[in-house]
Amino acid sequence: MVEYLKSHALRHPEEYGREKSISLSTLSGSSDLENLSDLGLLTQAGYLTIKAVRYGDTVFLDYPNLEVKCAMAQLYMERLLDGKVAGQVGAGPIVKVLAEESAESVFHILNRLFMAIDYPPPVKDEASLRAYVQVYFSGAGLEPKVEQHNAHGRSDLEVSVGERHWVFEFKVSYDGKKEEETLSEGISQMKARHYEEQGDFKELKRVVLVYSIPSRQFVKWKLLTF
Repeated sequence: MVEYLKSHALRHPEEYGREKSISLSTLSGSSDLENLSDLGLLTQAGYLTIKAVRYGDTVFLDYPNLEVKCAMAQLYMERLLDGKVAGQVGAGPIVKVLAEESAESVFHILNRLFMAIDYPPPVKDEASLRAYVQVYFSGAGLEPKVEQHNAHGRSDLEVSVGERHWVFEFKVSYDGKKEEETLSEGISQMKARHYEEQGDFKELKRVVLVYSIPSRQFVKWKLLTF
């Protein structure tokens, strides 16, 4: 099962957190391993469960619990890191860093992870960047939320660790230029959209991170204060 997942359903780690759907006829069709779809196999094996059936024949799927969600994320991380785990590339203690350390420490541990990623294609846009961070956090047992909605817009990614709640805004620099302008854009966006300013959190950390595609790492960061 693990070997099948590595060669089939784990081709695109950015698919980890996306909404998954399949037709009811396909799901209830062939049980032959060679002919079964990736989503069908994952559902029959218990890695995915049916959350809703809509429009008569469309089945919407999700991970059944946090344990399975974490296990799947770890498989995706191994795919990204060519068989390694986060700890082997110096990115193991992400929960401790988020719970106890600074935004700068988060910046550095994310860079250790992304500089070790050996998966084609590399980050190509903000969506894939966000997806890789989501997989990383989920594989560590956290429950990151992407595109959290408020009255002013949607945050890129949020995660709670202990008494801290982190809100991340990701920006991408495509040509290695205007990185400071890209950072300023992210800061303005986060301020304008008031992400989680009214939330009931003991400690709110709002961070803008700029990722450079040419250098394959984060190059700028800013912690916002009220």
